[in-house]
Amino acid sequence: MSGLKPSTIRIGRRYRANRLDGTYDAIVIGSGIGGLTTAALLSDLGWKVCVLEQHYTAGGYTHSYDRNGYEWDVGVHYIGDVGAKTRTRMMFDYLSGGKLKWAPMDAEYDRFYIGDKTFSALAGKQQFRDNLIRQFPAEERAIDRYMALLGQVGDGLTAYSVNKLFKPWHRLLAWPYLKLKTPRLLFRNTFDVLSELTQDQDLIAVLCGQWGDMGLPPRRSAFMVHAMIARHYLYGGFYPVGGSWHIAETIIPKIQKTGGEVFTYALVKQILLKGQQVSGVEMADGHHIACDCVISSAGIDNTFSRLLPADSVKGAGYDKLLSQVKPSMAHLGVYIGLKETADQLGLPKTNFWIYPGNDYDAAVDGFMDDPQAPFPVVYISFPSAKDPDYERRHPGTATIEIVAPAPFEWFKKWQGTTWGKRGDDYEAFKAQLGERLMKHLYEKLPQLEGKVDYYEVSTPLSTDHFCAYQYGELYGLDHSPTRLQQNWLGPRTRFKGLWLTGQDVLTCGVTGAMMAGLLTTSAIVGMRKAGALLKRIFG
Repeated sequence: MSGLKPSTIRIGRRYRANRLDGTYDAIVIGSGIGGLTTAALLSDLGWKVCVLEQHYTAGGYTHSYDRNGYEWDVGVHYIGDVGAKTRTRMMFDYLSGGKLKWAPMDAEYDRFYIGDKTFSALAGKQQFRDNLIRQFPAEERAIDRYMALLGQVGDGLTAYSVNKLFKPWHRLLAWPYLKLKTPRLLFRNTFDVLSELTQDQDLIAVLCGQWGDMGLPPRRSAFMVHAMIARHYLYGGFYPVGGSWHIAETIIPKIQKTGGEVFTYALVKQILLKGQQVSGVEMADGHHIACDCVISSAGIDNTFSRLLPADSVKGAGYDKLLSQVKPSMAHLGVYIGLKETADQLGLPKTNFWIYPGNDYDAAVDGFMDDPQAPFPVVYISFPSAKDPDYERRHPGTATIEIVAPAPFEWFKKWQGTTWGKRGDDYEAFKAQLGERLMKHLYEKLPQLEGKVDYYEVSTPLSTDHFCAYQYGELYGLDHSPTRLQQNWLGPRTRFKGLWLTGQDVLTCGVTGAMMAGLLTTSAIVGMRKAGALLKRIFG
C-alpha cells in the first residue's frame, strides 16, 4: 500500500498562463460531466470556452486512474437508460459524436443481500415486475401500484426540470401548470410513500435497495429521487466500453473545435466581481482571466463558500440560503487488483449491495454513533467484468471496487495534511476500515481469498484532494425533500454573468449532472437558440 505512483491516465491540457488563447466567451470551473456538457453545448453554438480543472485529469467523478498495472473508475459504476434510443442515450451520443459505446451488464444487474436473505433486480420493466412478484407473491397489488407510481413521476420530473429554467416572474406565471404537473408525492419521504403501498418491510427494503445511488436512506430521501433512480435502471445497467475516462475524452474535442480548451492543474483561487457583475477568475498562480460569463461546476458549497468574496455572498443573501442545504454523505473506496481475469475468477456483471438488515435508517444511525457498528451499506462493483475492453488494456488481470459510507468527522483531524503523507495513524485507521470491507468481499466470493494482488483505500480526504468536495461527499448536496424544494438551486444566480451547473443544480449522478449541463446552456442562451439545439440533440 506504500509508495503510490501517480496515475498515467491524463485527459486535458496542463494549464500554463501562456497557454491561454486570447479571450474566451465563457469560463467553466470544474470538468465534471455537468461542466463538460455545458462547455460542449456552448461550443456547438459557436462559443469559445475555457474549462479549468484543478485535478491532474479532466472528468470529475467520471475520471479513471491506474496503478500497479490495474485501472479503476472512481465514480461511474453503472449507467442506466442507454440501451435504447432514450434521451439519455441521445445526449451521450451527441456529446461524444457517437464514439461512446456501452456494454450491458448481466440481466440481474443488482443483487441485494439484506440480513440473511438475498433478492435481485432484473433488467426490463416487465421482467423487473414479474421478478418482484416471484420474490413477494402476496404483494402483487402493491408492486403494480408501485410500478404505476414510477410511471406517474415521469411528467413530474420534466416539470421539475423546466421550473429550474424559469426566471422568478416566469415561475409565478407558470405556477398553476407546474403545480398540476408536480405531484406532492415527489417531495414526500420515500419510506412514507412506500408504506402506503405495503407493510412488508423486506419489500420496502428491496425497492430501496439502490439508496446508495443517492446517499440517503428511505426515511430521509425524497421520493422523486428514489423514483428517478428506479426508472433510470428499469432496463438494466450499462458500462462505458474502455472505462469511464472515455466519457470526458470523447467530449473534449467538441470544446476544442471552436478554439476552446480543457486545462488541468488549473486551480481557480476566486471568481472576480465588479459590484454584482462577474469579471473573470483569479488563478492560484495569481493570473487573472477576464470574462463576463463564468459557469461554476464546482458545487454549490465550493462556489459560495470558497470561490466568492464572503461579503458579496452575504450581501446577495446566499449565507442564509446555504444554511438550508447540507452536503451528502462522505464515503470510503477500496480499489482491488487481482492477477487473474474476471472470467477465471468467476466475477459477475452484477452489483452487490450488502445490508445488515431491512431497516436502513436505523443501520445508518447506529453506524454514525458507533464506528464499530456494521457498515449500513457495502456496495461491490466488478468493473473489469463489465468492460469488454479491459482485458485488452490489462491482460491477465481483474479489478473490483467497494464503496461504503464513512462520516467526514472521522478524518477531520488529518484535514490539511498532504495526500500520501498523512502519517502512520491515518494509514492504520484506513487499513482497519479496508480490512473490514474486504471481509464482505470474501464472504460473498470466497474463491477470491489469496487471489488479491493489491488494494488501496480512499477516504473522504482523498475525495477532497482529487475532486475538491471538501467534506468527501459523493453526491454534492443531500437529496432531501427540503433541498429539492429550494427554487434558488438552478442555473441562475444573483450575480450577473455567474451561472451554475452540475449535480447540485438538478439531481445526482452522471445523468443528472449531464442534464443540468443542458439546462444551464438553455438558460444562458435563451429558449430560441436552446430550441434549435434540442432539435439537433433529440431529433
